[in-house]
Amino acid sequence: MKRRKFIALLGGAAATWPLAARAQQAGMPVIGFLYSGSLAAIANSVAGFRKGLSEMGYTEGQNVAFEFRSAENDNARLPELAAELVRRQVAVIATPGSPAAAVAAKAATTTIPVVFGTGLDPVQAGLVASLGRPGGNITGVSTMNAELWGKRLGLLLELVPGARRVAMLVNLNSPNTAAIIADVRAVAASLGRQVEIVQANTSREIDAAIASSVQKQVDALLVRTGPPFAQRRVQLATLTARHAVPAMFADRQYVEAGGLVSYGSSVTDMYRQAGIYTGRILKGENPAELPVLQAAKFELIINLHTAGLLGLEVPPTLIARADEVIE
Repeated sequence: MKRRKFIALLGGAAATWPLAARAQQAGMPVIGFLYSGSLAAIANSVAGFRKGLSEMGYTEGQNVAFEFRSAENDNARLPELAAELVRRQVAVIATPGSPAAAVAAKAATTTIPVVFGTGLDPVQAGLVASLGRPGGNITGVSTMNAELWGKRLGLLLELVPGARRVAMLVNLNSPNTAAIIADVRAVAASLGRQVEIVQANTSREIDAAIASSVQKQVDALLVRTGPPFAQRRVQLATLTARHAVPAMFADRQYVEAGGLVSYGSSVTDMYRQAGIYTGRILKGENPAELPVLQAAKFELIINLHTAGLLGLEVPPTLIARADEVIE
């Protein structure tokens, strides 16, 4: 991606990198922002993080600066990127939306506070000792979205009751993927359905995975959240519509891009909460004593226009339960 476009998408974030060095010299706190995917793909979410910071009185360029690091979907780079932020002596390392980045940051330092945002259970992922008292130098926000795949399958089958074979698109390098697959397969078996696992990590692999699913005559599709899929929302929405495959997503942003349906907590709000926690730590609070925040509200979003293109009649009972219907 060209530098000008990258800067525009991040709202000027990349342009603050020289400022970060000056900020350290001037005593302005610097936030290290570490992400495993493409930063350009989460520009709206980063705006949510900035909003949370502003609620705590911090504005980029005025009294706080950023150092951004992105692994561009190569998780093997995360340890060195985290180490770079430690060497820069940033005040806080923020890793919202990227469990792999949180793991790398935790391994890189026991002194610099780390604020994560994840859909996984952070205790099971080994990030914290407990939700109430995380301990150590790390805390954050959990959307608990990783625990909802069985629920998503059930909702998808309400929308497509005749579906017998369901595919699930995953990135096998993402944390906890094996446990999520096992959960989905168990729920599917209890409902008398079969689940076909297809994997992808690049744009070309996503094309091939959807084409393979169509060839195998799957009736519906579940799409795993997070990198690398977040940056390819439009591609996924377009492909599933073109091949007439009803698809369930975990994040409303896919549905806003033209996807059929999503169920999960607000990712943007998770970033905002991570920004608030980062601000609280900058003000002097101890991450060990900040309980992990958990999502309390989950949204069902349905795109009626896409349903029409797919020839689906959405049950009135499902529309009544939807938090938002896009027409």
